Amino acid sequence: MKVTISSRHMFGSGMVVLVLAGILGTAMWIWQDLRFERWNRGDRGLEGLQVFGTLPDFSLIERSGRHVALADLRGKVWIANFIYTHCTDTCPLQSARMAKLQDDFVGERDLRFVSITVDPMRDTPKVLGEYATRFGADPDRWLFLTGEKQAIYALAQQGFYLNVEAPEVPPKPGRPDRIGRRSMDRANREQEPTGRTLGRLLSGLFEPVPAFAHSDFLAPPFIHSSWFVLVDRQARIRGYYQSDDEETLRRLRRDTKTLLRDDRS
Repeated sequence: MKVTISSRHMFGSGMVVLVLAGILGTAMWIWQDLRFERWNRGDRGLEGLQVFGTLPDFSLIERSGRHVALADLRGKVWIANFIYTHCTDTCPLQSARMAKLQDDFVGERDLRFVSITVDPMRDTPKVLGEYATRFGADPDRWLFLTGEKQAIYALAQQGFYLNVEAPEVPPKPGRPDRIGRRSMDRANREQEPTGRTLGRLLSGLFEPVPAFAHSDFLAPPFIHSSWFVLVDRQARIRGYYQSDDEETLRRLRRDTKTLLRDDRS
């Protein structure tokens, strides 16, 4: 028996396929748009001079050889980041942008910049001093800190709530930096009654991509955050800012100026 398919039937089937494809395409576009908007709100939600917790005490060694503790930074506003000197990826870019911030605030005596190495075995005070010189770091205003690895990693993970992993510990693929539950609890305690909203924001939206900073060719990388962290005079974390985004850095400058004007910050 010969079966024939009418042109009307073929046309109808084709239209159904086109309509379904259009619906699918529209749905994907809406999903991507909402996803972008969600991430954008998340990044902005980590700024705005909220209180994300108070840093614990620490004692590290500056490139000059002197010990620097949290007490030495109290009463100052500071911007912190994590780098290592033989990194050839994100770290030089971070340091270049930190140098620009140093220039922008050249007259501010109450502002400090603090770069902490995640590779203290190689980054001795002498090595950090040579690295700092390459970026024109003012020794009185831009500190480069090293020390015991365990102390540095505890400060990064439990103090700043940022991810850092040494190459000898194989990282999980795609693992993001994120503020953990401990930070949410602390933020909730310190910023009532808005703490509950802040906790939801942190748990759902703070998922920056980790910074894979390569050391030597074929050498395993250190994985660490590439975010700048703004700290107030009372050693409280007031914001996280993407170091590779000029608009975000503009907001960092604005928030830093606000903290410097406020003696109670």
